[in-house]
Amino acid sequence: MAWPEPSFRAIASLNPRDGDIPFADLLEAPPLTPLCQPGDVAKLLLTSGSTGKPKAVICTHANIALNAAQIEACYADPEPPVLVNSAPWSHSLGANAILHMVLHRGGTLYIDAGQPTPTRFSETLRNLREVATTYHNMVPAGWGLLVGELERDAALAARFFEKVRVLQYGGASMAQSILDRVQAVAVRTMGERVTFAAGYGATETGPTACNIHWLNARSGMVGLPTPGTAVKLVPAGDKFEIRVKGPQVSPGYLDQPEATRDAFDEEGFYRLGDAARLADPEDPAAGLVFDGRLVENFKLASGTFVAAGALRVAAVSAIGGVVSDAVVCGEGRDGVGLMLFVDPTAAARLGDASAVRAAVVEGLERLNAAAKGGGKVARALILDGAPDAASGELTDKGYINQALARDRRLAELERLFAEQPDDGVMVFR
Repeated sequence: MAWPEPSFRAIASLNPRDGDIPFADLLEAPPLTPLCQPGDVAKLLLTSGSTGKPKAVICTHANIALNAAQIEACYADPEPPVLVNSAPWSHSLGANAILHMVLHRGGTLYIDAGQPTPTRFSETLRNLREVATTYHNMVPAGWGLLVGELERDAALAARFFEKVRVLQYGGASMAQSILDRVQAVAVRTMGERVTFAAGYGATETGPTACNIHWLNARSGMVGLPTPGTAVKLVPAGDKFEIRVKGPQVSPGYLDQPEATRDAFDEEGFYRLGDAARLADPEDPAAGLVFDGRLVENFKLASGTFVAAGALRVAAVSAIGGVVSDAVVCGEGRDGVGLMLFVDPTAAARLGDASAVRAAVVEGLERLNAAAKGGGKVARALILDGAPDAASGELTDKGYINQALARDRRLAELERLFAEQPDDGVMVFR
């Protein structure tokens, strides 16, 4: 089969076509005068839509290059990284953090056609059996799927932990139970834990504003600001909003001057809409802890404040891997309700719906025993199927768009809070 005539000049390391530029020729060529300046626009990236309508974020060459250097400075690892990664290049994690980290450090990136969903994760598993990575980064939904396979398949675990030095999650908070299970497999397989890092930020912040780059056993950590980044915590009710300033922060949104103006405070700090707190109030060097998305929080009919993001993570963690995610509901209601997505691997392991329900009840009763006020769950409902990525219910980060999920599932929402709930609704006193 003949190749079609290319519409552009491609650079090829192997098997060049007629008209392609051999990579070896570039290595021998003298450097050219740069055509672009640091402040020029390198790309436009859409925000994920997890907290509102997508906007076109301006990424300058300086934003991208400096954030790659900031990430490198966080890790004492001189060897070029090897990655298998499916993060989309339409968003900041894949297009900036992953791609440019690999380019900056001369690493190797295997583009994974799999996705962190039950129907497409088999491709990721196939790739991880073939390639021993040194650095692996996934959204929490992916880690929730991978850990079950690592526990089940000793050969996969041996291959996965053969060379890996850094594990990382980003895009959303991850349940503590998932982190603990991954580390347990690491200890069983290689005799020690692995650095389980977390990157924090947004499309507008490069994306990496903070990073945890030390041996970590605690989920939900934001870490410390990357070199050259300033972070401040601003009181927001009984929480603290996190705001960021640094050379990797975008100058704003394309053709949206009002949105750009509103995104920054009077000192030029970008408002992420998230809450954070010190891991140790007596030691700021211990880093920051993610404390929920302020835009997702709501109040019950009693006026009790509900930190939806923190409750979602606590509930998923308490249930211990049986559910993959939760939608926190209850604005204006008498109590908090959860709509739960079951992890299919866990469901298959437990065997039937009654065993899944029993595990959910046990986990939420344990959560309620230690919770107060808005942290207690009054009702829960197990949903059929998985989150719908096509509708935007599941963002590209693998994170549930809470408001959209509630709007799309009005029938389930009314069922959850019905005055006389049916037998499928779990009620807690």
